[in-house]
Amino acid sequence: MAMGMMENLGSVSTLWSALVSVLLFWPVVNNHVPAGLRQWLSTMVDKLTSYLSPYLHVTISEYGHERFRRSDFFLAVEAYLSHACARRARKLRADLGKDARTVQITVDDHQEVTDSFRGATIWWYPSKKPPRTNVISFYPRDDDARFYRLVFHRRHRDLVLDAYLPHVLAEGRAVTIRNRQRRLFTNNAPGASTSYYSRKSVWSHVPFEHPATFDTLAMEPADKDAILDDLTAFRDSKDYYAKVGKAWKRGYLLHGPPGTGKSTMIAAMANFLDYDVYDLELTAVKTNTDLRKLYIETTGKSIIVIEDIDCSVDLTAKRSNDKKKKKSSDEDDDDKPKLPTEQEKDEASKVTLSGLLNFIDGLWSACGGERIIIFTTNHKEKLDPALIRRGRMDVHIEMSYCRFEAFKVLAKNYLGVEQHEMFVEIRRLLEEIDMSPADVAENLMPKASKGKKRDPDACLAGLIEALNKAKVEAAEAAKAKEEEEAAAAKAKEEEEAAKVKAAKEKEKDDEAAGTKHEELFALDDRRDHICQDRARSGFQSSSCI
Repeated sequence: MAMGMMENLGSVSTLWSALVSVLLFWPVVNNHVPAGLRQWLSTMVDKLTSYLSPYLHVTISEYGHERFRRSDFFLAVEAYLSHACARRARKLRADLGKDARTVQITVDDHQEVTDSFRGATIWWYPSKKPPRTNVISFYPRDDDARFYRLVFHRRHRDLVLDAYLPHVLAEGRAVTIRNRQRRLFTNNAPGASTSYYSRKSVWSHVPFEHPATFDTLAMEPADKDAILDDLTAFRDSKDYYAKVGKAWKRGYLLHGPPGTGKSTMIAAMANFLDYDVYDLELTAVKTNTDLRKLYIETTGKSIIVIEDIDCSVDLTAKRSNDKKKKKSSDEDDDDKPKLPTEQEKDEASKVTLSGLLNFIDGLWSACGGERIIIFTTNHKEKLDPALIRRGRMDVHIEMSYCRFEAFKVLAKNYLGVEQHEMFVEIRRLLEEIDMSPADVAENLMPKASKGKKRDPDACLAGLIEALNKAKVEAAEAAKAKEEEEAAAAKAKEEEEAAKVKAAKEKEKDDEAAGTKHEELFALDDRRDHICQDRARSGFQSSSCI
């Protein structure tokens, strides 16, 4: 048995000696052997190496089937290694990646990084393809495309392919989301395009840097806590939505007077959830198809906003009957076919109520997941009930005027004051006067006065003065409204009295006319009787002829 083992070891050593000899003479072969034969020898060496080695290799290229776009899996691996394995590498590369808010540290090329997963040891090798000389490429970065090579023992094949790679993908995406610079998107006008080498995009974006949070939001604490609980439940309910068979999305309707913080609420939601924001301008969308394209180009973990929806598009789903009647009468007068006017073309290309409803909860709304749709309006009563019913706009949030609890948040934010003797007077005035949080905040904003900054006492006194002024103006407006209503009522009464008087006069005239008619009729009847009597007596009169 020992003799057999010695013979096996001798054969293996002989094989390794041959392999080393091939590697040593490979430069000579590369320079003097024809290309075809060299390719065949290279293939045979690779087969021999793979046959002898117990390790398997997986290559993740920087560019996949989309040559102009980096592979999502490659980016996930890059993020995973920078987070989990970069500390163990001896050479690192620092870069401010695209849409990243912090410096991204990644493993430099040609460095070995070791990772472990469920008892298995895995090696990563970031590499770069050598440039091809005398070749002009039409693809970006085709000559310096990078890739990752994953090496593991063959006994861990199922573990790596079925569990480790999905783990790397999920963790890499999570790291990317945590490190990314959140963005504010707006839809491009029809016909707009991006660079020549990139595919056309329907969205443009800038970094989202709004500082609003729920801590600084002027709102009743109970309402604020209810919104936070609802947002948290939505974020953590992926499995629940899948269980009940609903798309993972939620709708919010923010309604209230101008200046009550609807846009600030949206920014606070985005910052709390760490979501991107898509500000959809409906007036720039021409058709329902374009609206659908915009939706499918949005990503998960995002908020889609349509502000002032009652002003953005005609959602009444009504037609102008007068125009139709006029058009039909014109067609009756002239049977010749007519081309549509420019106005008719423009009206026919607008988004319809049906298209918007499908956008919210149609089949296409299930594309992707973890999206919030928010509508804002100053006039909730103007919206079609089908648009804001539960299931489309799940939560209705009324953004009302500033009350005392909201004022305390503003006083703390702007002045750093939590208690003050003027709060009692301010509380009484806020219960009597409707003032928006924006107006209250403007009065609390410290301003320079004669080279000195205004102190909190001056700001609060200024707010009280503004509230008293608003109270006087509201009283004057109410008095003027009452006088106007009284004048209108008086004018209406006078109009009704005039109508009654005219009706009575008309009735009197009609009665007089009727009496005269009856007298004439009686006179004619009497004349006829006299003529008949004279005719019977044989006497003829000229008045009876």
